[in-house]
Amino acid sequence: MRDMYDFIVVGGGIVGVSTAWQLKQRYPDSSVLVVEKESHVAQHQTGHNSGVVHAGVYYQPGSLKADFCKRGLKATIEFCHQHQIPVENCGKLLVATSELEMQRMQSLYQRCLQNGIEVELIDQKQLAALEPNISGLGAIRVTETSIVDYRKVTEVMAQQFSLLGGVVRLSTSVKAMQEYDDHVTLTCLHNGVLSTLKCRQLVVCAGLMADRMATMIGIKIDFQIIPYRGEYYRLADKHRDVVNHLIYPIPDPELPFLGVHLTKMIDGSITVGPNAVQGWKREGYGSLNIDWRDCWQMLTFSGYWKVTLQHLRAGLFEFKNSIWKPGYLELVHKYCTSIALGDLKPYPAGIRAQAVKADGSLVHDFLFAQTSRSLHVCNAPSPAATSAIPIGEYICDKVAQQLVDFKL
Repeated sequence: MRDMYDFIVVGGGIVGVSTAWQLKQRYPDSSVLVVEKESHVAQHQTGHNSGVVHAGVYYQPGSLKADFCKRGLKATIEFCHQHQIPVENCGKLLVATSELEMQRMQSLYQRCLQNGIEVELIDQKQLAALEPNISGLGAIRVTETSIVDYRKVTEVMAQQFSLLGGVVRLSTSVKAMQEYDDHVTLTCLHNGVLSTLKCRQLVVCAGLMADRMATMIGIKIDFQIIPYRGEYYRLADKHRDVVNHLIYPIPDPELPFLGVHLTKMIDGSITVGPNAVQGWKREGYGSLNIDWRDCWQMLTFSGYWKVTLQHLRAGLFEFKNSIWKPGYLELVHKYCTSIALGDLKPYPAGIRAQAVKADGSLVHDFLFAQTSRSLHVCNAPSPAATSAIPIGEYICDKVAQQLVDFKL
C-alpha cells in the first residue's frame, strides 16, 4: 500500500467508480485509489434501483440532469456493447388514465421535445395495440429507454479501472479527514484496524453519506441527506409477458417522485414500484429499519420538518399504501387491472438519498461542494446511474480546474 496517492475516490457506487476510471484514463501515470466501505462495489443506490437507462423525459431543459442524462444514455449503451453487458432497448410508455393526466401529458410531451428526446403521442387505440394488458386514454412513447443491470455495469467498470492500474480497496470505511496545504489525510478502518491514507486530491461520491463526508472535512453545508425508501414488488412469473414496454404513470408535477410503475428487468422479471416513504435508516433495505443516529440527525434538522409538512398529505398516502398492500395494488390497477394481490411478491427496497435544504426545499439537480484539495458530490439524484459516465467526466474537468487554480 502506497504512502501517497495522486487521487483517492471515496465511494464504490457507479458514480465513484466511473470517476476513478476516467481519472485513470486522463492521468495514466497517476496513482488512483477507490475506497469503499462495503465488501463489493455497487451495494447501495446503484444496486437497488430499477435498472432503467433513462432518456431524460422529466428534467428541466438546460439543467445538469437533462444534459448528463442525454449524454449518459448513449455512453452507457456504448459501454455495455463494448463489454458484452446485456442491455435491452424496450422503450417506455407514460400512460394517462384521466383527463387531468392527458393535460399533464401534453406538457410533458413538450418538455421531451425541448430536451431533444425521440417521442411520439399515441391514442387509446394505438396504446391497446402496443400493450393489450394496459388501460389508458393515451400515452407518450419514448423509444430510447433501455434496461440494464447497473451492478454489473459497475463491476465491469471497476475491472477496467483495475486493468489500467487503478486500485479498489473494499471493506474500508472513512472515519476522519484532514486537509493540509499539500495533501489530504484519511483515517480509515479496515478489518478492525485503523490506518492512514494520503492523497494529493480527494473526490467523494458517498451517496447516502454525502453530507457527513462533507462536514467531516470542514465544509459548511446548508442541506442534509434525507432517506426515502422506494419499496418494490416482483410480479409472479406468470406475468413475465404482461407488458412489452416499461409502463410509467403521468407524474403529478407538484410531487417530487414519479409514482409506481411496471418495469421490465434485464433478467426477464417484472417489478412494480417504487413508492416513496420516509426512511428511518439511511441504509435500511429490510422490512423494519431504524437507526437512532440517522433518526436524531433528521429529526433535529429544520429542513426535514418543513419538507414533511409541505408534502404531508402525499406522505401519509404513501405510508398507508406501504403498510396496506391493497392500496399499493390500486396504484397499479390504474393502468393494469389483470394483476391480483397474490401476484405481488417480495423484492428488495431501495433508498433514495435526497438532499434537502434548511428551508425545506428539495435539491432537484446535481450539487457539488469543494475545498482546494477535495471535491464532493453532494446530491446525485436519478438519473445518476444513467448519467454516471458524463458525471465522471464533469468531475474530472472540475478536478483539472482545481489543479490549475491552486497550482497543485
